[in-house]
Amino acid sequence: MPKQVDHRERREAIAHALWRVVEQQGWPRATMREVAREADVSLGQLQHYFSSRASMLTFAMEFAAEQTSSRVTRNLAGLDQPPHARDVLRVVVTEMLPLHPEAHATSRMNAAYVLEALHDPELRVVARVGLREGRDKVEHLIREAMAGGQISTDRDPAIETDLILSLTGLTPLLELGVIEPEAALAAIDQHLDRLFSPGS
Repeated sequence: MPKQVDHRERREAIAHALWRVVEQQGWPRATMREVAREADVSLGQLQHYFSSRASMLTFAMEFAAEQTSSRVTRNLAGLDQPPHARDVLRVVVTEMLPLHPEAHATSRMNAAYVLEALHDPELRVVARVGLREGRDKVEHLIREAMAGGQISTDRDPAIETDLILSLTGLTPLLELGVIEPEAALAAIDQHLDRLFSPGS
C-alpha cells in the first residue's frame, strides 16, 4: 500500500523550514523555492500545501503561536498550583522574547510577519485579529488579578495591559545584542514587582 501522507505533519515541517530560512537568511530570502529546498520537497509539492507565500507565512505564524502557547502551558504546569498571577504574566512575557532557541525562531517570524502585514491588506487583518486576541488574554489576566486583590484596583487594566505588552519591545535590543537576557529579565521582574506592589 502507498504510504499515507500526514498533511498536518507536512505543513508543520514546511513551517519549520520557513522559520529556519528566516532565521538564517532573513525574510526577503524566504521565497517559496528556497523554503521548498530547505524542507526537502519540490516547489510543486510545497504549492500543493500553500498556494502563496502569504498563506505559507500565515500558517507558519499560527503554528508559531500554538508552539508558544504550548511552552507557556508547560512552564505554568511547573509552578505552584494555582499559579500566582505575577508568575503567569512573567511566563507569558518571557516566552514572547527571544530568550531561548525555540522562542528565538518564533520571534524572528513575528518580526517578519508584522513587516509583511504592513504591506499586505489581507495579512494585516489576520495579524490584527491575532494581536487583539493575545492582548485580550493579557487584560483578562490583569483584571482577574485585580479582582483577586493581587493588583491594586486603582490601576487602569487597559493601560497596565499595554505596559505589560510593551515589554516585548525588548526584542530588538536582545536580537541585536544591545542588552543581555539577564537585563531583560531584570526589567520584567522590576515592572511586575511594581505592578503587584500594593499602593505603588
